[in-house]
Amino acid sequence: MTYLQAQNNAVMDYPRRDASDKLRGRTKYTVDQGGLETLHAVLVRSEVASGKIIQLDAKAALEMPGVRGIATSVDAPGSHGLGIADHPIFADGHVRYHGEPIAAIAAKTRRQALEAAKKVVVKIEASKPNLTMAQSLAKDARLIHPDWEDYEILYDGAARGGNIAWEATVRRGDTQAEFDRDDITVVEGCYRVGRQNHVSFEPRAVIASFEDGRFHVITSTQVPWTVRHVTAKVLEIPESHVRVTVPPVGGGFGLKFDCSLEPYAAILAKKTGQPVSLINSREEEMLTCLCRENAEIRLKSAVTKDGEIVAREGTVLMDAGAYGGEQVFLTTMTAHTLGGNYRLGAAKISSQAVYTNTPPNGAFRACNGVYNTFALERHTDEICKAIGMDPVAFRKLNVVGDGSLGATGQVFEGDVLGPMLDRMDVLISKDSPAEVDTSEYLYGRATTVGTWFIFVGPSAATVNLNADGSATLVTSGVEIGSGTMMQSLPQMVGAELGIHPDNVIVKTADTDASGRDLGVGGGRTTVSIGAASTAACAEVRDKLFEIASELLQTATDKLVLVNGRVEIAGMAGSGMPIQSVIAEAEARNGPIAGSGAFTAPGTPAMPGCAAGHFIDAIDIPVFAVHDCEVAVHKETGKVSVLSYRVVQDVGRAINPRAIRSQVQGGVVQGMGYALSEEITINDKGRIDQDGFETYKIPSVGDVLPIDLDLFEGAPSAGPLGTKGAGEVPILNVGASIACAVANATGKKVNELPLTPPRVLELMSEDSRSLDLEHIQSDWEKNVLG
Repeated sequence: MTYLQAQNNAVMDYPRRDASDKLRGRTKYTVDQGGLETLHAVLVRSEVASGKIIQLDAKAALEMPGVRGIATSVDAPGSHGLGIADHPIFADGHVRYHGEPIAAIAAKTRRQALEAAKKVVVKIEASKPNLTMAQSLAKDARLIHPDWEDYEILYDGAARGGNIAWEATVRRGDTQAEFDRDDITVVEGCYRVGRQNHVSFEPRAVIASFEDGRFHVITSTQVPWTVRHVTAKVLEIPESHVRVTVPPVGGGFGLKFDCSLEPYAAILAKKTGQPVSLINSREEEMLTCLCRENAEIRLKSAVTKDGEIVAREGTVLMDAGAYGGEQVFLTTMTAHTLGGNYRLGAAKISSQAVYTNTPPNGAFRACNGVYNTFALERHTDEICKAIGMDPVAFRKLNVVGDGSLGATGQVFEGDVLGPMLDRMDVLISKDSPAEVDTSEYLYGRATTVGTWFIFVGPSAATVNLNADGSATLVTSGVEIGSGTMMQSLPQMVGAELGIHPDNVIVKTADTDASGRDLGVGGGRTTVSIGAASTAACAEVRDKLFEIASELLQTATDKLVLVNGRVEIAGMAGSGMPIQSVIAEAEARNGPIAGSGAFTAPGTPAMPGCAAGHFIDAIDIPVFAVHDCEVAVHKETGKVSVLSYRVVQDVGRAINPRAIRSQVQGGVVQGMGYALSEEITINDKGRIDQDGFETYKIPSVGDVLPIDLDLFEGAPSAGPLGTKGAGEVPILNVGASIACAVANATGKKVNELPLTPPRVLELMSEDSRSLDLEHIQSDWEKNVLG
């Protein structure tokens, strides 16, 4: 089968095969697992944000009815992390955030476990917490990790120091020389965003057992191999002693892209000799969620009167919370978002993950790209205002194209963003501008661009061909609702083997059965697991053709797989059913199977300009252009989105219907981030929003259908030319709405979310531009190395 044939055969609006079960409540998630023998666990959490544990006594709790086991830090001696091992699973003598686990209790019922938790004696000598990044970066700031220099380094090359867990920098060219020119305009601005909760349908949940000297962890996760690794590391056992299996996952959006509850349940399962279930309550999910982090940003650009960006400096502070976590890795991505949309002359960009005494943050759909795009696009509009240039014309002039350099010196391939802006012009021209009552509302519109990436990396796949002509795909993929496991992977395998996707069985993740994988996230499943699956199919196809060639007396390069048959190319109906070839193969050699693997292609960057980066260049960039119209109520400050349009780079759309669903969902999630989802932390270090009464996500009345144009044909290393489509739709939403509100009000919009009180304040006479004094205008004064 040719590459083009495989592409064409794979493209279809294949429906989700699990839709009926999910609609009827038949799907069994981790929270639905367990049996009568399963114990129920709860965590004893700190009620202060910072302090030293001076007493921990669980004897009375252990004697409570139904209690079968209690675990504390002595049961989990190891620490884990990304880049640095700074995170014990239990507070290890010091408490660093409100809600930090101190002990875990397993009992016959959850109620008994909760009653026992009240009997645990915890005395903490509280200290004043650093609740903001400004407090943590002050010269006299108390160190949240006094022993930071002694932590195990897991990835070399980054500057660290004090309350800065990790720093990633880019230095390309001489920015100061450009800023000193007398023929340029310097534009500088500060931007700030809050946290966002994933609000996954299913909370984090796990059931663990200890069987035959090994742990079996059934969990709601996006990263089974990370769970295996971290559980083994904190328990200081070999990774092979941990098996992880994953039922369908009730949503994640990055919340489950890290190990969380699994080690507690594993410890208690071994201690009690019984399976142990641990499920976060909704309140625990709200108070300890690994949120999209709050961030503070300063940008400064030098621009010629003709609109050329000759220099840019950017500093991004990311609140990691009490431990480095995913934010350590995500410092890498700042360079590729702040330096990804536009051609730049010289560039200096730094990104720091900062420790605070607040709940740790984590990954979230398009991660820090969402707020960096907000800051960059607002900054871009401020540049346009300063030099008197139309914002869309400025973007068309400056967006990266074929041969453009990225921030770290990588060379982009193909003209994508420019033609996408042209396609947006066409999309906009199909409708008249929305009408508003100008006596009550202010009207605004904005078009923005965004650059993100597909997170590629190691994946493995095995395809077993069954006697009835079906195929079983074994991978570490997780069914999380995105459609990859139910749609794109069956479509790809079906196209490669000439069978219908209905005849492709996709096995859910089991680390005992499948090869290592980085997990489901970053839009990588269709690309990485898809590529591994395609490679496995190639081996299967070769084995089929070897047998069929002899049976049909035809050279292998003249054979094709189509409609469940091995046929002679160009002779429809010739050849024989695939089952006949399988039977012959089994008689001669045994069952037919193939294996495949994939990893990052490795795009080169410019040597020496990036430090502290996990990824110096992005293998598969993905682009987006968004446009929206808004109405701002003059009296209440409420922002209503009147229209929303997206031109989305998808590489090759093998299931357009599924992509449209992802875009619709991503934009809605972005609208919540832009307008209503606000998390505040009180002076005790506790998150104020502990339920849906206080954390407002968009409802049906707040959203609208998205007008979408799928842009195909951009370069991609993905199988069949694909790119992941689930991650990026949220990327520009905050930016687009903020720019539109700025255009409506005539004010600088430098902060999200745009809740009605914040918009009213913005529109007031004494509204002032945001200035973050703890981020210096002199870029060099902000960095460690």
